[in-house]
Amino acid sequence: MVAVHKITNDFYEDSFDLVALHSSLEDYAIAYALNLHLKSSFKRSIEDLDLNGHITVPIFEWKDDINDRYWTLFTNNGLVEDTVSTKGLFKDEPSFTTFHMVPEHREVDYFLKIEQDEFINMDNLVKTLQRIPKIITAYAIETDKLKSKNNLIF
Repeated sequence: MVAVHKITNDFYEDSFDLVALHSSLEDYAIAYALNLHLKSSFKRSIEDLDLNGHITVPIFEWKDDINDRYWTLFTNNGLVEDTVSTKGLFKDEPSFTTFHMVPEHREVDYFLKIEQDEFINMDNLVKTLQRIPKIITAYAIETDKLKSKNNLIF
């Protein structure tokens, strides 16, 4: 008799928490504000996140060695240049379309992804983020209910 081994979907699951940030600040200014108020060390990654060859997203990273957490700050909204040529008056001008890292939450400006093995007190983190000037609001996102969770595995 042959033993059958099955790999469940849980094997590939990455556990992370996700916080939505609404702000009109640029990405570097958000990273600076987080560093100032959270006592973190977000730094721009040397290489941008390349989604499909046409779309790149700047990311800011922080490896929290004390709490054994890996934090990533990235934008939800971006522009990608269309490759389809247009006809008419603006045929020589490039056209752009908007993409979203998490299409279910189009209104969110930035996401803060936290990868860890332990429990993090999300209520305290969200309250701290909401006290930062120029951050309009912040709230936790339930990652289990996201349809586009695979977009966030990088």
